[in-house]
Amino acid sequence: YQQPAPKPRGRRGGLIAAVLVAALVAGGLGGGLGYTLAKNDDGGSTTVAASDAGASQVKRDPNSIAGVAAKALPSTVTIEAESTNGQGGTGTGFVFDTQGHIVTNNHVVADAVDGGKLTATFPDGRKYDAEIIGHAQGYDVAVIKLKNAPSDLKPLALGDSDKVAVGDETIAIGAPFGLSNTVTTGIISAKNRPVASSDGSSDSKASYMSALQTDASINPGNSGGPLLDARGAVIGINSAIQSSGSGGGLGGSGQSGSIGLGFAIPINQAKYVAQQLIKTGKPVYAKIGASVATSQDGAGGATISDQGAGGGAAVEPGSPAAKAGLKSGDVITKLDDTVVDSGPTLIGEIWTHKPGDTVKITFKRDGKEHTVDVTLASRIGDSAS
Repeated sequence: YQQPAPKPRGRRGGLIAAVLVAALVAGGLGGGLGYTLAKNDDGGSTTVAASDAGASQVKRDPNSIAGVAAKALPSTVTIEAESTNGQGGTGTGFVFDTQGHIVTNNHVVADAVDGGKLTATFPDGRKYDAEIIGHAQGYDVAVIKLKNAPSDLKPLALGDSDKVAVGDETIAIGAPFGLSNTVTTGIISAKNRPVASSDGSSDSKASYMSALQTDASINPGNSGGPLLDARGAVIGINSAIQSSGSGGGLGGSGQSGSIGLGFAIPINQAKYVAQQLIKTGKPVYAKIGASVATSQDGAGGATISDQGAGGGAAVEPGSPAAKAGLKSGDVITKLDDTVVDSGPTLIGEIWTHKPGDTVKITFKRDGKEHTVDVTLASRIGDSAS
């Protein structure tokens, strides 16, 4: 699969105007449901912060939700990104290490990629200029670094998203609609939910994830914030919600919010991506070297086609797919034990692996089922190659 070009930037407007829209591609909820990247596209809006003046000094159990939130909040930031022409938005991030690296979504910082302004504000009011270290449009992960970072940074503990179970408690932290330092709770509603998020203009500008689904309240402005388990360890990056609104853009009276369907990038994948971005500044993607159709065409799988998002050859010569004998028209139905029902599902599943991993691919050709082992190759950077 050839990675599409980066999505275009948003625009200023009302409180949630021009929030990017995503599309559900598979996973049992049905095609066509609208998803919204949980970013507040209004960098100029006034942030309303709750005051703790006069709050009770009653001690909380450190293992309670209040205890977990009190420990995690100082390690989260509200991010404001603004482009050179005034476009901007607000999102969330969390401290990744003591050197000042902050992990967030790519779509949160996209406005500031080409010379724009980026700031990060902690709950205690400390505000820092920041720079983008690396961003991965396909994974929708980015790493920024605080300029003149303080010496007292406390990275959030990272959990193991592979061990998360449906029904586990979740805690989300973010800045919904500009309301910084907001804490919400819920459970893990589903795992491995294939979601493709984009600006709604083109399948070729999508990001793909095999997401953790949660009913914790997530709204525009929560993007990039941590999804925590009951112990306070990060298990995901809050990235998208199902929107109850219709159409592509949100603005005016068309304000859409949480309806209990939120999606987070699993932290095991995000950690790997963040480490690569810190190391080289560029993302590394696993690939099989085949272009697949990104629409649901009723084929019951991922169809290898030169009409895929990359627009190139159906099977790249010398690629793992070519070596395995795959060719245009083959319909991939499983990757290892995971059922593949569309191109985006396949892409999301491949990207949960690392280059060099060997996977088992099941495909149909002329009505007959075949299974082959494929060792994944790598591609560096977001541009198609």
